[in-house]
Amino acid sequence: MDTNIEDIHRSGLDDLKAARTSKEVQDLTVRYLGRKGILTQFLRNISQLPAEQRPAAGKRANELKGILEQEFKTAIKKFESADSDNLDRIDVSLPGRPLTTGYLHPITQVNDQICDIFSSLGFDIAEGPEVESDYYNFEALNFPKDHPARDMQDTFFVNDDVVLRTHTSPLQIRTMEKQQPPVRIICPGKVYRCDSDLTHTPMFHQVEGLLVDENISFGDLKGVLTTFVHQMFDDQTSLRFRPSFFPFTEPSAEVDILCVMCRGKGCRVCSRTGWLEILGSGMVHPALYENVGYDADRYTGFAFGMGVERIAMLKYGIDDIRKFFENDLRFLEQF
Repeated sequence: MDTNIEDIHRSGLDDLKAARTSKEVQDLTVRYLGRKGILTQFLRNISQLPAEQRPAAGKRANELKGILEQEFKTAIKKFESADSDNLDRIDVSLPGRPLTTGYLHPITQVNDQICDIFSSLGFDIAEGPEVESDYYNFEALNFPKDHPARDMQDTFFVNDDVVLRTHTSPLQIRTMEKQQPPVRIICPGKVYRCDSDLTHTPMFHQVEGLLVDENISFGDLKGVLTTFVHQMFDDQTSLRFRPSFFPFTEPSAEVDILCVMCRGKGCRVCSRTGWLEILGSGMVHPALYENVGYDADRYTGFAFGMGVERIAMLKYGIDDIRKFFENDLRFLEQF
């Protein structure tokens, strides 16, 4: 019996010395101390020994069980500590990990480029609230309460007198109320309309411009917008002005550019016309001067407005406006 116990003790310690990982030690714990382990089976067979040998055998087996449990636990802690040290250790011979840099969103890039172009032409940048009063968003811009042109705006109403601005034109009124001509500003910012499809979203970005001074003509408007288009696209991009209607300008014109996809030959993007609409413009309506206290006989001016998403889609050949807002890195990293 003593020989058997000592064989188990010696065998357990030899196996423990040969172990190289905590997993191997855990396997030894099961092999010797598990429900079907070597020492466990020995304890169960003590009842088969002569009665006078049972107390000593049980005592020695329990002592050995305690010894092996402690040895196995100590070995497991040692291996786990070594594994932890290895994980924390830095291998300076490994190549460095590349740092992923961020990118400016394409809308931000195009918006900044628009602002840079007009700033170089002497325009200041004006900012204002996105939640506007009905007066600044409509009435001061020559939209009476019952004017059918209000239906063009698809407005989000907070209440009867407060709206989410449908354009950045209210900043033109706010600026003219605060200063006398000359006024040269652009108004970039977010605007909101109840519209959503491949080319429209409920929130989008606009840049509107205003220039008021003495002796300003439609020719000045044409020259400024031609300079803008040539710098935004290229010198070969032609423009045309089509008569249109806006309550706050008279005369008014839509501005088209030669299709950037087919160069005027006609394609699916331009509906085979060879032209693409990019913005609206016109000479400031005299009614606006009355609202801000300007002398309409002395001052004239022009205004224009464009959607930043529209410019970005044409500049980069994007056919679905929703791609700007889906946060797909595969799309955004191209810019």
